[in-house]
Amino acid sequence: MNRSRAAGRAALTAALVLSATLLAGGCGDPGGLQGAGPTPTVEGPTRLWPRLPPPSAPAEDYGAIESLPVKGVDVPGGDLRKADPTAVAKADFDAHPGTYSRSDSAYKKTVQKFDACGGAHADAADHAECPVLNAYYRDLTGDGKDDLIVGIRLPEQNLDIRAYALDERKLIQIMEMGDAVLGVEMAGREVIVRAVSSLPGYEYRTVWSWDSHQKTMLPTSDEIVRSPNAPTTKPDRKPVPKRTPEPEPEPSPSGTP
Repeated sequence: MNRSRAAGRAALTAALVLSATLLAGGCGDPGGLQGAGPTPTVEGPTRLWPRLPPPSAPAEDYGAIESLPVKGVDVPGGDLRKADPTAVAKADFDAHPGTYSRSDSAYKKTVQKFDACGGAHADAADHAECPVLNAYYRDLTGDGKDDLIVGIRLPEQNLDIRAYALDERKLIQIMEMGDAVLGVEMAGREVIVRAVSSLPGYEYRTVWSWDSHQKTMLPTSDEIVRSPNAPTTKPDRKPVPKRTPEPEPEPSPSGTP
């Protein structure tokens, strides 16, 4: 028997003996231990359709991607903080359109706006037409080096989020997703994306985490949650006004009906 389990079992036995002694002595202290009633029975998971045959082909997973190389971008000294985020985003967008094809109007409009950046980003006051937002740096892969996170504004208020890392001094894309984004947060090495849901009062919350086997960021958690800006109470219904009955005419003084 494991030593820690034996010690725990001995302590439990001693506690039961002490409890029985106190009960036998007629201790009527109302502050003593009391039963909480019957314990509900624990039920294991029930498998549905156990004879279901295996699928012939896997379904298309949301965000199931692989790391993609980004060529033609200079990374001085192997430090992504010294690379031009706009040049990285433009080169990657040209090589890998992501959720858009090169024939889509959204892709064409975004490519045309890259020329308005001029080495800056969209947060600059004189580069409002630039689709590349201010870059952020965070160690996503756990190798102790900062990785690059870039947001690209797309038509119809959508946002394309991409992350880049260096693998043996080669620039690679480790994350790409596009959606009607409400907000993006960082928690440790995870990227949390909030997006619009078609269900009123709710939103999608997707957590992207580094996968060392796939060598890319994968959506390890995807859920629909109550939006923090949703109303907490239902709107009050206005009462329907009641019609006041019209008064009946009084009889004339002559008594004639």
